[in-house]
Amino acid sequence: MRSRHFLTFLAAGFATPMAAQANRPGALAEFVGTYRYHGEGTLTLAAGDSLLYAVIDEAKYALRPVGRDRFVNGPGDTIPFRRDASGTVDGFTEGGRFFARLSREVDAATVQLMQPRPRGATYAYRPPAGMGDGIAVGGLADAGLDQSVARAIVDGVVGGRFADLHGVLVYRGGKLVLEEYFYGYHAGRPHAMRSATKSVVSALVGIAIDRGALAGVEERILPRLPYAAYANPHPAKAALTLADLLTHRTGLACDDWDGGSPGNENRVYASDDWVKFFLDLPVAAERGTTARYCSAGVLTAGRLVERATGEALPAFAQHALFAPLGIRAGDVRWNFGLTADNAGSYAQLHLRPRDMLKLGILFRQEGVWRGRRVISREWVRRSTAQHSRVGDQGYGYLWWHQYQNVPTARGNQRVEMVVATGNGGQKIFLVPALDLVAVFTGGAYNADNTPPNAVMRQILLPALLRAP
Repeated sequence: MRSRHFLTFLAAGFATPMAAQANRPGALAEFVGTYRYHGEGTLTLAAGDSLLYAVIDEAKYALRPVGRDRFVNGPGDTIPFRRDASGTVDGFTEGGRFFARLSREVDAATVQLMQPRPRGATYAYRPPAGMGDGIAVGGLADAGLDQSVARAIVDGVVGGRFADLHGVLVYRGGKLVLEEYFYGYHAGRPHAMRSATKSVVSALVGIAIDRGALAGVEERILPRLPYAAYANPHPAKAALTLADLLTHRTGLACDDWDGGSPGNENRVYASDDWVKFFLDLPVAAERGTTARYCSAGVLTAGRLVERATGEALPAFAQHALFAPLGIRAGDVRWNFGLTADNAGSYAQLHLRPRDMLKLGILFRQEGVWRGRRVISREWVRRSTAQHSRVGDQGYGYLWWHQYQNVPTARGNQRVEMVVATGNGGQKIFLVPALDLVAVFTGGAYNADNTPPNAVMRQILLPALLRAP
């Protein structure tokens, strides 16, 4: 649900894109266009001010020129380009395979990804518009903030300090008080959620339990599945529970943060049956102990909801979660096919930013939306409570526990948060102590740190700690 790292352009989940000047003015324009890519896919190459970018599914990855017709991507792989007899670039080679240039055309959405807003545009704060979608709106003053907060965020994005931040929404005191978009995005455009999808899967597991379709988090998972046998048989597999999946503590050899792990997501996505591939993995640790971040386990949890409810996960989500929040089916993109044919989507969910905000508000209000209970209070509290640690961070049932040390006049102040998070800067921050729900979307893929964290720590949280 994060990114397809087995493709060279997207490789190295934590590699920071490299920046450098082009060899000569205008050189990057020679490579711009649409190219054939893996499977039946395509990628677009677009030129920024000083970098060439590979754009795949609205995500852009920097390429650094290192010589004539040669570029290096973030992980350090060399990508050579070829020219035809007339001297025109006609394709590139990656991993020994040639990918032809199909055209010199670049669509408007890709062009917009190259700059946050039109050059020379001036900014003036405006309160978010009421859209009749159940989200109350107001001005920054309603949240105890002034317009300097909005200007600092917008100036930071436009000036490159918070590069590739696509959207920011701030909800406090029961009102949406800030809503800004960049790089061609807008309120009506669904955005890839990447691994923030995991928190939605958690909500759907909770609803299935609330409705009695699943017995509870201690339910053993294998009896729900259709497979007769598994590779690498081990008694611990029969004991696997939903809770193990939701806390990344299955003990199977699955670790997305380790490129050599047998269950790394890259290997999962290339398989014909992602759930079977996961359950065929060898046991590497005692179940219920050490947590290892494993997307395949979350996909398996989604499949269990399907088996329990008799519905495809997106269909169940639409009537059980999205429709009660006023989220229309036409505004949702979600292909939950768990086979190699769907490797390009990683089974991730696409939602509009305001619909992501609705999910945050729902959890802030302990499962109630506009007076109607959608998820039980028990599940909201249980799923957002800490049950394990993944790396150096606390983890609930597919929700992260994070904190920020925020500089104040009295020194650093620790602010606790519950967060749905996805590669590139997809965030739903729940900050109960400050009555805050903040949503960010972004395109800083495979970066060590992402702009939303910096905006929260440097601008938004300090302002709220000063607010009355």
